[in-house]
Order: sequence, then structure tokens, then C-alpha cells
Amino acid sequence: MTGWRMIFMGTPDFACPTLQKLIDLNENLVAVVTQPDRPKGRGQKLMTPPVKELAVKHGIPVYQPPKVRDPAFVELVRELAPDVIVVVAFGQILPKALLDIPPYGCINVHASLLPRYRGAAPLNWCIINGENETGATTMLMDPGLDTGPMLLQQKTSIDENEDIVSLHNRMAGLGADLLAETLDRLKAGDITPRPQSDDNTCYAAMLRKEDGLINWQKDARAIHDQVRGLAVWPGAYTFLDEQVLKIFGTRIGNGSGRPGAVLKSSKGQLEVACLSGSLLIQELQLAGKKRLDVGSFLAGFPIAEGALLGSQASGDAAP
Repeated sequence: MTGWRMIFMGTPDFACPTLQKLIDLNENLVAVVTQPDRPKGRGQKLMTPPVKELAVKHGIPVYQPPKVRDPAFVELVRELAPDVIVVVAFGQILPKALLDIPPYGCINVHASLLPRYRGAAPLNWCIINGENETGATTMLMDPGLDTGPMLLQQKTSIDENEDIVSLHNRMAGLGADLLAETLDRLKAGDITPRPQSDDNTCYAAMLRKEDGLINWQKDARAIHDQVRGLAVWPGAYTFLDEQVLKIFGTRIGNGSGRPGAVLKSSKGQLEVACLSGSLLIQELQLAGKKRLDVGSFLAGFPIAEGALLGSQASGDAAP
């Protein structure tokens, strides 16, 4: 426990383990700031951010400014007089007026080994790009995008079949532990901030729906990594008889054939040829239907061997 007055800023599930860690450590949380409740789903029901739910459960005051750069909100934070502001997956860029308020700075937990994968979706792109290692970084925020001086880092390996769901959950816990260590060592004066180098950086852009479109003209490893990295949203997808077919869970095979061609489709096995190698598909979902394991899917929606997956219009299954 540092004894510092803290404001926590975060929004999704990923931020909750860090907030819970601060609560468990009995830190002096004077406020939680999160994004406004927003409509979601087909019914457009107003949904509460996970961080807000956790804060309310523990009786912590919650603020949901549409824009944190609003002068009235900046003044509110100034009146709360935080010693430090902790930021985890908040969803808005903090203006310099806010960054300058806490004497010990604004500390961000970022889910990458900075300066690699700055930006909105570091874990997704780390998997999509086939990395075998990632980690978390705590840093002092500056006005740039994930460019502030680094405090601590913790590495973790990525299994070749691990998807974004598993990695997200592991990294949320790892980040929470790293933040607790960072606060303790910062309080003790045991950390020297290290400036980032721009020499080895790359940008993890916000995901788009079109990022999920499978190009069977790529090798099996690249498509496998795409499926793993996009398993939550938007999902990797191809086309079956002009219907959108989402693919979840794959393993790399050694089959060969025309890219996008179904090599095997029997006894719970579905193997599709790629430019090099093949994919063994484990789960599928047709648009408007349930997500099913491959055996159940083929029982209800048989796919003939030799069928071609992909959209000819997009060129992704072209010969």
C-alpha cells in the first residue's frame, strides 16, 4: 500500500484485474473514471462498462465524462488532488492539462513490450504477426501515443496455438501484478524511467472488420495466426457458397492443393489447402447460425471434398 491518493481510469474487462488489485491492496482510490454507458447489441440496450460495475460494487465514486479534455472535468480532477493516476485501457487520450495534475504522474499499463506495438490492439497484432513473446509495460504517460518513459516490463511467451482469449486473460493478470510492483518501487524511489527508442517500434492499429477476411493465397502459418488473433472480433472469415463462414480454432497441417480447396471433409475432420501447407479447422459458424465444433457442423452442413472456400470477387481463393 502506497498511501497515495489515486484515480483509476479504465473501461473494459482487461482493466478490471488491475482495479481489483488496487482494491485488494487497500489503496486510497478517490475516484474511478470510465467511458459513458453505451448502447450495444441488436436491442441497443445501454451497457455499463465492466470497470464501472466493479467500482460501484466497492463503493468507489465513478465519473464518466464524454471527453476528458473538457475543462470542467479537468478542474474536477484537480480538486480531487490525486497523487497518481493509473490508466489501463481507458479509451481516450489524456490531454496535457490532466497529465500535469498528479505529482507522481499518470502511469499506464500497456499490453506490449514497448516500443513494440504502440496503439489500440497490441495483443491481437502480436498474435497475427506470429510473435512468440510479448509482455506488459508500465510507463509514465506523455501527450504522445504510448510514447512515455518506461518504468517496468514483464515478458511472457506465446504458445503457437494460443488465441487472443487466453492471452488477453493472462496479460490482464500480469499487468495488474506489474502495476502493483511499479507503485511500490516508485514509492521507494527504486525506479529510473527509461526513454523509449523509436528505432524498433511498430503500430497496433484498431481492428477493422475487413481484417478478418482470409486470403487462402497465404501460407498456413499466417492464416492460423490470423484466426488466433481475431477469435473475439471480428473473427476470421471466408465464404462458402457465397455465405459468410467464420472460422475459430485451427491447427496447421501438411496437406497440399489449390488454395482454399477442401482436402478432407469426413469423420469430424475439415482440412483446407493454403498456398503452403493446410489448415485443420476445429470450429465454424455460418452467418446467423450457432458456433459449432467441426463434427457437429459437418453433420448439419456437409461440405464436399474439393469445394472451394473463399470469395472469387476478392481474389482470395483464385488459382
